[in-house]
Amino acid sequence: MPRVTNGPATRARRNRVFKRAKGYFGNKSRLYTAAREAVERAEKFAYRDRRTKKREFRSLWIVRLNAACRPLDIVYSRLMDGLKKAGIKIDRKNLSELAINDPKAFEAYVAKAKEALGKDAK
Repeated sequence: MPRVTNGPATRARRNRVFKRAKGYFGNKSRLYTAAREAVERAEKFAYRDRRTKKREFRSLWIVRLNAACRPLDIVYSRLMDGLKKAGIKIDRKNLSELAINDPKAFEAYVAKAKEALGKDAK
């Protein structure tokens, strides 16, 4: 009875790994074991960082908003509190884009927030 190695499946599995390892430096793109380890590691980072990216962007928007509101005599936390009390629903991403690209509209939002907060706007 001949020895069965399941060669086509093995080759296909290896080719899938090599295809994902294309462009890797040195043996990581040429030797199967090194390529498999590099691909597994890369996929682990990709999975983790798809979630981390969301946190980092939210943090960036908050930093931008705080920097944009301070010259208008209000801090970020009071701005968000004022917007919430005024019933204005706008997310941090769009608000930070407004602060960068349309300062007049951003100032209008800040004025609404201050108005909703009353006398203790600072």
